[in-house]
Amino acid sequence: MQGAAAAPAAGTVLNALATGTGSAFAIDVETTARVTLDDSGSITGAITDGDGDTALIERCVERVVDRFGDGQGGHVETESSVPTAAGLKSSSAAANATVLATLDALDAGDACSRTAATRIGVEAARDAGVTVTGAFDDAAASMLGGLVVTDNDEDDLLVRDRVHWDVLVWTPPATAHSADADVERCRQIAPMADHVADLALSGEYGTAMTVNGLAYAAALGFDPDPMVEAMADARGVSLSGTGPSVVAVGNREHLEAVADRWDHREGRTWFTTTRTRGARVL
Repeated sequence: MQGAAAAPAAGTVLNALATGTGSAFAIDVETTARVTLDDSGSITGAITDGDGDTALIERCVERVVDRFGDGQGGHVETESSVPTAAGLKSSSAAANATVLATLDALDAGDACSRTAATRIGVEAARDAGVTVTGAFDDAAASMLGGLVVTDNDEDDLLVRDRVHWDVLVWTPPATAHSADADVERCRQIAPMADHVADLALSGEYGTAMTVNGLAYAAALGFDPDPMVEAMADARGVSLSGTGPSVVAVGNREHLEAVADRWDHREGRTWFTTTRTRGARVL
């Protein structure tokens, strides 16, 4: 019983920490999961390109087996081009890929909608303690593709839209785990987050991103200068997730000017695109 799937990373329009409303969009870098199920009754995991915690991907397999299987054990292995602990939704991508790969191994894909599969991964992320909000916005963007606005308190999808942007990412050497974010401090910017939600729900995604980025950089203690450097040329720019990556969107020709500025910073500056196709079975 074997299955394989891949899921994309995502960037942030609105971080859900302040109010529970979040917005994110899929980008074209992926995590792949391969699952083999057997009769052992125990589940093990491995991350082929690192030594990270495997609790999330193991819990994803357990939750799918509990719901659609018959007590199977097995092994899950992930491989990713998504930087970890960088604000680019690596956990959501890993969870989605693992859930779909396990459904594939059980031949149960038709029994589970994409939204339901997203919720399984979110529940596993909460179980594993890798998220504060449950990250339904991040998970939905990764699973469904495109841009989403969600109610993370209720795990409800409010908006799904298609966006076609070039994407520039600056990923500094430092890392930041979302579960370590100062939630109480983030809640102090709730009025600004409500404004960002209104902008996103009105389709003003670029402006929403930029306001979100400045507000959360202040709340979480990140330097706003990389965002300021991008504002003249980008449609929108934001701290992604709880950082430390900064993501700018717009036209590739205009973003090249931003890349020239960011290239002088320590870390990696790289291009990708938005993605309208979400997670997929391989």
